[in-house]
Amino acid sequence: MNPQATFTFGRALRLGLLCLGALMFLAPYVFMLSTAGKGQSEIFTSSLSLIPQHSFFLQNFMKAFTRVNMLGLLFNGVVVCCLILFFQVLIAVPCAYALAKLNFRAARLMMALVMLGLLVPIHATALPLYVAFNNLAVLNSYTALVAPFSISVFGIFLFLQFFRAMPDDLIHAARLDGMSEMGIVARVIVPNAWPAITAFAIFSVVAHWNDLYWPLIVVSNQTYATPPLGLLYFRAAEAGDDYGALMAATLIITLPLVLAFLFAQKRFVEGITMTGLKG
Repeated sequence: MNPQATFTFGRALRLGLLCLGALMFLAPYVFMLSTAGKGQSEIFTSSLSLIPQHSFFLQNFMKAFTRVNMLGLLFNGVVVCCLILFFQVLIAVPCAYALAKLNFRAARLMMALVMLGLLVPIHATALPLYVAFNNLAVLNSYTALVAPFSISVFGIFLFLQFFRAMPDDLIHAARLDGMSEMGIVARVIVPNAWPAITAFAIFSVVAHWNDLYWPLIVVSNQTYATPPLGLLYFRAAEAGDDYGALMAATLIITLPLVLAFLFAQKRFVEGITMTGLKG
């Protein structure tokens, strides 16, 4: 068999599998976009068509912005995700640096605790956290939405892999210049860790922007509702079975994530590669 033909067939097979996977992932979004442009009567017809016969995009998007406080939902989502990411990076970077570059007796124990922390789901701690926040009277607030996620063991693990690959000579040179350990973290580690920080930021923002479980527990009004929770209020409103407007609202909510990933795609791939989390 011709090696060139084999190579071409292998490339074609990989390309075909990639296209098939892309279609499978994009199919829900194509259906969502199609439904957002249809009226009620066209959505519930027996025939299936991706292209709307009559465009209702403008009407459905207007309903999405008027039936619920869409701008308020997006604002809450941005505030919650930014606060969570800020505290996660603020805590995870020094912890990962200490585990990767400092020698102390409890290093192995701390590493074991980090690995165990990766196994504990939020569902296991939801009830005691809810009781504690209720006793502190902080339900229906940004505090209740942000506090449980301020420490990310996944972030510590990810930064730990990145910091281990950094040369020790860089750290020793900074110490010879008289820098403290926190100074090294702020002026040496963080400027060189932006690929890892960007990769972690994508993971964090996507997870908490799409989170419905925890906001559903601690938020009971629209004032502090996050985007996924806002969709529930949208469905509970009058004429909540208007799926065209509901799909338009879903598109509005998912658009910021798509734009953020496209903006940070290069850094994200670089960070994943350098932290050793590639598949």
